[in-house]
Amino acid sequence: MLKRLALAVSLLSLSVAPALAHLNHQEHGSLLAGVSHPLFGADHILAMVAVGLWAALLGGRAQGLVPLAFVGTMALGFAAAIAGAPLPFVEPVILASVVVIGLLATVALKVPTWAGMVMVGFFAFFHGHAHGGELGSAGALSFGIGFALSTALLHASGVGLGLGIGRIFGGDTGRLVTRIAGGATALGGLWLALGA
Repeated sequence: MLKRLALAVSLLSLSVAPALAHLNHQEHGSLLAGVSHPLFGADHILAMVAVGLWAALLGGRAQGLVPLAFVGTMALGFAAAIAGAPLPFVEPVILASVVVIGLLATVALKVPTWAGMVMVGFFAFFHGHAHGGELGSAGALSFGIGFALSTALLHASGVGLGLGIGRIFGGDTGRLVTRIAGGATALGGLWLALGA
């Protein structure tokens, strides 16, 4: 019973309304602001959970390496923005990441682990750049560490959700339910992209 309740709560969390709230980083460039930042925007939550769901579906080493690639490349994008490197189409690519990564989970696209790392890494660079660009240099290191930790926890939640669904429902049914959860993230991304 508790497992089903936890699953229901997890699935409901995928339907959060788009907050797209951002802290004033000039005032809040701290570790705590970095940890809390990804939790205040549906785009962050959906994309990070989708990465975890897809990694769970890929299985094996991908469960750790795909999320790790996202966090590492996100840190590079963050550093590039702090250094003043321009990057076009940041917001559209971030919104596209929610849809595309959700779709990767929906179709349970099987790729080698390295390819999954490259695919999420592309989007991660834009996520990191957006937040480095918003922050400026005030408190960048502490904010970046907090942001990376929180992102990793959201990835772990997605992997845990995917694996938990698999254990509860088992076999093909578990994979199908995980794929449906991926589809929910993709639909959430479309909703955000259309300005709902």
